[in-house]
Amino acid sequence: MSAQATETPKLFGEWTFDEITVRDIGLQRYLNLEPIYLPHSGGRHTARKFRKSDMSIVERLINALMRPGGSGGDKIRLISVVRNAFKIINIRTGRNPIETLVRAVENSAPNEDTTRIGYGGVVYRLAVDISPQRRIDLALRYIVRGIRDSTFSNRLTLEEILASQLVAAANNDGNAFSVRRKREVERIALSSR
Repeated sequence: MSAQATETPKLFGEWTFDEITVRDIGLQRYLNLEPIYLPHSGGRHTARKFRKSDMSIVERLINALMRPGGSGGDKIRLISVVRNAFKIINIRTGRNPIETLVRAVENSAPNEDTTRIGYGGVVYRLAVDISPQRRIDLALRYIVRGIRDSTFSNRLTLEEILASQLVAAANNDGNAFSVRRKREVERIALSSR
């Protein structure tokens, strides 16, 4: 056997998935960190419900960026944007950018939310726990919304904004939109217990 056959795949040929762990116990089953070369599954996870947890977290970020109102549906271009943003993250922090993405998702995922309950014509807000799959979906949605809001009237490129938002969310910085939105959702849920 050659040395290449036993080598684990690296994302974009540069970053390894080894030694990256998910610290949040609730998200461990739903954050997929299996080694891949390119984050493009071709939609093979769409046939059954909840199979998106089998998709790489990097591809889920790219797919979230492709949603309507975002950067559009050009996946090849967004893969290149994420690759360049990961290079920027690696240069700025010296850390593995996949680990930075995982920490950003963990720090942006709310634990509680509110739901509306109508009782006798009166609507109440009630605090509820959020499922792990929805926590990841909300975290990615908040990260992408922060990126989208930062791109307007800004001279920075999309890669630089993506890198700065991910690094800020990974550091649990209160100025990052995703962390700020998570704290706001949890504060509202705490007040409606």
